[in-house]
Amino acid sequence: MHVTDGPVSGIESDETKWGGARQASPEQQLDVILKPLARPELGELRIDDAVFAVGRAEQPFASFGNDILSMLSRRHARIFREGGAVYLADLGSRNGTTVNRAAVVQTPCQLRDGDELCFGGVLSYRAQITPRATKSRPDGGLVLALTPESAGAGLEVIVVTRFPFLISKGDATFSRYKNKHARELSYLSRRQAYIYQKNGQPYIEDLASGNGTFVDGLRLQEHAVPLHEGVLVAFGGDHFVYRVGITRDPVVAPPPGGTREPMIDGQPEEPQTIASDKTEFVAAPTSFLDIFCAVEEPGQGDAAIRPAGFETASATAAAKDPPVKRKPRGRAMVLVAELASMMSSGEPDAARRIGSKAGAVAAVLIALALTAYFWDAPERELKDAIARGDDAQAAVLADRLLDKRPDDVDLKAQATEAALKADVPVWLAKLQAGDFDGAKGVLAGLSALGKRNSDLRPLVDELEWLGGLERRVGARGGPEAPIRIYADEDDIESLIGRWNDNTGEHQRELARIASYVPQFSDKYGEALTHLRRLQSDASVYLPVIDRLKATIAAELKRDDPEALEAPLKESAEKYPRLGGLDGVRQDLARYLEIRREARSPGSGRLFALLHKARFTTPPFQQGFRTLAASGQLPSADLVQQYDAATQAWKDGHADQALSGLQQMATGPWLGAASRELERRQGVASRFAALQPSRGAGAGLEQLLAFRESLDPDEDVYFVRATAADLDAQRDKVIARARDSMNRARAQWQEYRNSGAIDASQRIETSISDTFRTRARLLSGARRDAQQGMQIYAQVDAAGAEQWAAIRDEIQAEARQQRRALEDLRNVLEPGLLKSKLALLGDAGA
Repeated sequence: MHVTDGPVSGIESDETKWGGARQASPEQQLDVILKPLARPELGELRIDDAVFAVGRAEQPFASFGNDILSMLSRRHARIFREGGAVYLADLGSRNGTTVNRAAVVQTPCQLRDGDELCFGGVLSYRAQITPRATKSRPDGGLVLALTPESAGAGLEVIVVTRFPFLISKGDATFSRYKNKHARELSYLSRRQAYIYQKNGQPYIEDLASGNGTFVDGLRLQEHAVPLHEGVLVAFGGDHFVYRVGITRDPVVAPPPGGTREPMIDGQPEEPQTIASDKTEFVAAPTSFLDIFCAVEEPGQGDAAIRPAGFETASATAAAKDPPVKRKPRGRAMVLVAELASMMSSGEPDAARRIGSKAGAVAAVLIALALTAYFWDAPERELKDAIARGDDAQAAVLADRLLDKRPDDVDLKAQATEAALKADVPVWLAKLQAGDFDGAKGVLAGLSALGKRNSDLRPLVDELEWLGGLERRVGARGGPEAPIRIYADEDDIESLIGRWNDNTGEHQRELARIASYVPQFSDKYGEALTHLRRLQSDASVYLPVIDRLKATIAAELKRDDPEALEAPLKESAEKYPRLGGLDGVRQDLARYLEIRREARSPGSGRLFALLHKARFTTPPFQQGFRTLAASGQLPSADLVQQYDAATQAWKDGHADQALSGLQQMATGPWLGAASRELERRQGVASRFAALQPSRGAGAGLEQLLAFRESLDPDEDVYFVRATAADLDAQRDKVIARARDSMNRARAQWQEYRNSGAIDASQRIETSISDTFRTRARLLSGARRDAQQGMQIYAQVDAAGAEQWAAIRDEIQAEARQQRRALEDLRNVLEPGLLKSKLALLGDAGA
């Protein structure tokens, strides 16, 4: 059998056509490692195989998070070795592949040590390419025979001894059938599939061909699969179907020149045929560059696939030294070139012609040179700023140049990179320090640079969104803090909604910022953690907040605010991490009290309540305004008069304060003003009666009674005026407070020992002795506990803390018993219910 690296029967191979420039190379002696930039937790990738697949179904990418997988295509990219170099090819991925932020499109891009790779805009790596310490063993000795399955198909056996091997209707292996099997050949693609060697095993991968590649009847998807002895492979249909045969021979290095003629007894081996009488076609290897390059050769459609920049006789040299794109020469350089041409022409008259024109040419050259020098000065300054790492200056210079060249894509990229490198670290530092206003100011400067740079504007928007997220998290008290009703829900919904509108685009832009500013990666990762927690909390609490707000609005509109107590209590118990409910419940209590006093003629507390009325939640603010507008509350002028009289009262000008209230005691609010006037007159009288005993150490009972009658907010002058007297008898006051608390404790213990009031006693149709005794014990314990704590509060004794727990237990039991009785108002006779409630004591005590 005649064995050759080129096709027999005089058929020209791709290798012959390329002049031997595209011979397959042995395993390259390079170590290739990809180190993650934005997500170090993903780990580095070591590439040892001839072809490394990048795709969402490939390992290790299939194990990454959904935010990454959603941006990767199934057949995203391939990294491969060729001619002593490493290349990256994009396979038409949806979200693209970049090297050093430049898109990889049709032609594979050679990778160099230190390059930045980004897949899908979200997955960034730094390439580390170094010579291998030990030589690798070349793959060899593998012979793959593709024997036609059908004897009548008119096909020849294909023998593959060197890899990779491209299946293409434009390759000599198959194109020679274009006359005999033109129709069947049309089912093949120009880039149908390829076979390559991995660890001594042949693998086949479909190249997204139109009619597919099949192994044992199963169409190949995005994965390469191994080929085993005896399997059937079919290309594009049911005509080009082959049975795989695999043999392994010792590795034989081909001689210089790329071909070898096997010898038998010193003579070239004669061609032979196999037992099936089919001739053998020994296929030439194909360059990976041809396999993964989608650039078409001019005039050939996609029949001859040839990467740009590899038309020279040496593929290796072309790969290592790609053509340099030169800028068009300016006029000055053209003149210089013409002058040099004249001087080197060797013509006798050249010198004279030069001499006669030298002055004019020199003047023009000097003028043009000076013009070019000053014209290019901004660009030189920009390059100098970038070279010395002055990103802030480079950003300003690039922005100025964009004013003249607004459509210069490269200049926009330079401006974007410089601006981000200059400002993002400053912005990060301010966020870290909690200076959100300062961070906002930094972004305002970036926005100004983005006015002329459409490439920068969306990145600034992403930074503003991230800054808003961090501000919101900080305002809440951290990522674990509750979501506060009437405070957080609108901002949270806006932040999450913007992210959900186009998650993929936001991920790409944020990953791009991280590729420029590596330290941004940590903040990006932290922000995504905060976002995920926020999304989780929002999914639970935002619907609850919406329902609760609707309930509050509806009940206030119906003028039935009392109906809100139950749902607010239920929400607080059921959703402990729902923040702001305490404020809502306090506003409800204030609103109910003001509403109740406003509808009680002669109430003396209404003006005092209005003076202290402060609502923190929008529905009760609006409800209060509605009450005022409806005439249920005193006019603003009356409230102002009351405030003036109250301020005089607080300042100790009793006569002026009482006179002011007397002037208000007219009209519909006569009763309210008169009642408060009466209370203040009583305070003034008791204070005057207290004066004879002041300083004598006597009158403690009178002093304590007076102090207990004071409103700590309204009567602040009298609280201060008697503070010295109280402090002079501090020990006696503390002893009195301790006695009250001991009495409260004893009664509370007796109440508990004898058994609390139960349902059977509450529902009795009369007041039994048992109910009366237990009610008086509970009422007395509460009264003494409250009195004792009030006395403690007079002297601000630290010892009051030890009694707080007992006081709280007593008050909780008293409130529970009152609520239980009030729930029986439809069962008990009204007079009986009132008597039982009276035995429990004043509700406000």
